[in-house]
Amino acid sequence: MPVHFRCFQGPDLAPHLDALGQLRIEVFREFPYLYDGSLEYERAYLQTYVESPRSLVILVFDEDADNTVVGATTCVPLADEGPDFQAPFLALGIPVETVCYFGESILLPAYRGQGLGKQFFDLRQAYAESLPGIQVTAFCAVDRPADHPRRPTDYRSLDAFWERQGYLKHPELQCEFRWREIDEAGETPKTLTFWLRETPETP
Repeated sequence: MPVHFRCFQGPDLAPHLDALGQLRIEVFREFPYLYDGSLEYERAYLQTYVESPRSLVILVFDEDADNTVVGATTCVPLADEGPDFQAPFLALGIPVETVCYFGESILLPAYRGQGLGKQFFDLRQAYAESLPGIQVTAFCAVDRPADHPRRPTDYRSLDAFWERQGYLKHPELQCEFRWREIDEAGETPKTLTFWLRETPETP
């Protein structure tokens, strides 16, 4: 497919905020997040990336679809993230200045299975390793039981893919966020667990 990547940092992302927010709403509506979101919430959530000059947001545009945003991946130093993301690390004595947080890595269904997801991880990893003082890269994923009623019969966990990228699940590192799921009247709490990878030591 004729797609191209573009990188944005800090306020350069602002003109694309709604496109990224709409993509998040569409992709995260799927299991396991089941997110019933709004652009108003998305604009507020994504301000972290606009306000941090050290953030990196990579958008994928489809040239055959009027340059529609069809994929995205994000990262930002944990020191520039909110306290809810930082708290689990601080509780274990891990300095937030040493961690780069990887946010979403999302693609519309038609663009999956073509290696773009691995490119996302490689690009973010290279960027994180270019930042002074970063020793760990991390992301978190929502926890769902195997017998969740909305789990599709053909659902495949991404755990094996993440492990191939060098990440290990850390059950001792968890955070809690609230969002409204499909068919819920209001927001309810969800637990997310972090996955970590140490960055190579520079000589």
